[in-house]
Amino acid sequence: MIKQDEELDKLEEDIRKLKVKYEMFFMGTIKMPPQHERHMLEVSIFEIGKQKMRDATRRFRYNQLLSRYNQFRELWGRKMREREEGPLDFRRRKAALDAQPAEKPKPSPQQRVTSPGAESYVKLAAGSNGEAIRDLYSQIEKEHQKLGKIPNLTYEQLRSMVEKQSEQVRARYKVSVVGFRVDVVDGKVKLKAKPIQE
Repeated sequence: MIKQDEELDKLEEDIRKLKVKYEMFFMGTIKMPPQHERHMLEVSIFEIGKQKMRDATRRFRYNQLLSRYNQFRELWGRKMREREEGPLDFRRRKAALDAQPAEKPKPSPQQRVTSPGAESYVKLAAGSNGEAIRDLYSQIEKEHQKLGKIPNLTYEQLRSMVEKQSEQVRARYKVSVVGFRVDVVDGKVKLKAKPIQE
């Protein structure tokens, strides 16, 4: 129990330190956003989240820390967009996106070949797919940015989900390659999988 409490104490301290670093970045004290520290923190959050928490007090504290971190993530994401585009540009773009009709005609398979990255399938074979999963994660981040939202999963969570889904599709359809595509449906970013015969 002491070890577990120390784990959450460290997580709380790491969130606090990351918040300070982002504040320094937004004030111009440091030149680059603390991406490495943020990635390491998200790995810790994911690892702790995988544990079975039987103690209700510990689970409650973890959920509180996660909620606080997610609020910071949204704030940092908004500030980053405002830095890049200016607050007014971002609001205009979001308003334009919101005004678009929700139902888009589905492209035919021929069109998909030349359509933008978000429409094409990322192929995953059995084994190492680090580059392909990173590509998928960056597509998910881009689609969330277009919607003015923060991705609701970490790279590690995506990797775990994609690997599990790939295994199921490969076993079910007896294929060696599975294609994944990032779609936006009703304002939500979704991941679609399909078996690919090669």
